[in-house]
Amino acid sequence: MRGKRFGTGVSLAAGALAVCGLAFAPTAAAVAPGAATVDADCGSWGGGDATLTATQNGTSATVTITTSAVTAPLAIGQDSLVSRLTLVKAGGGTVTFSGTENPAMATGDALEVGPLTGTVASGDSLEAFGGTLKVTAFGFITITCTATAPQAPGPFVFD
Repeated sequence: MRGKRFGTGVSLAAGALAVCGLAFAPTAAAVAPGAATVDADCGSWGGGDATLTATQNGTSATVTITTSAVTAPLAIGQDSLVSRLTLVKAGGGTVTFSGTENPAMATGDALEVGPLTGTVASGDSLEAFGGTLKVTAFGFITITCTATAPQAPGPFVFD
């Protein structure tokens, strides 16, 4: 009887681990690529490589932007930047991602904004080249960045 209980316990433990493994397994990315880089020109604020990271959940999508080419001019509090990213749709039109989310940044820290939220449709192909990123700090400092070439490895294509 003891061997039967032990076998049942092992079976239950294995089943529980399998269920936990499924619960914590990474979900398939609905947008490809998940990240892209662009060379950004931000005027007198600087310029250089920026990384855009995209996620999707149905028709809701987010984009986070990080770049060390532009740095915080002053200490910036968490969620205090107003950001608006406009991406160009293949075939015409644009999609806008906006929000006020950002980590706290000390003077000189690399700029990071997002996740910025927007609405996408299945099959949307979005590109930073031809669009803009506008970031407003303290209500009066506005940084406008544009991509100088298409993003690599290619546009974001949403499922």
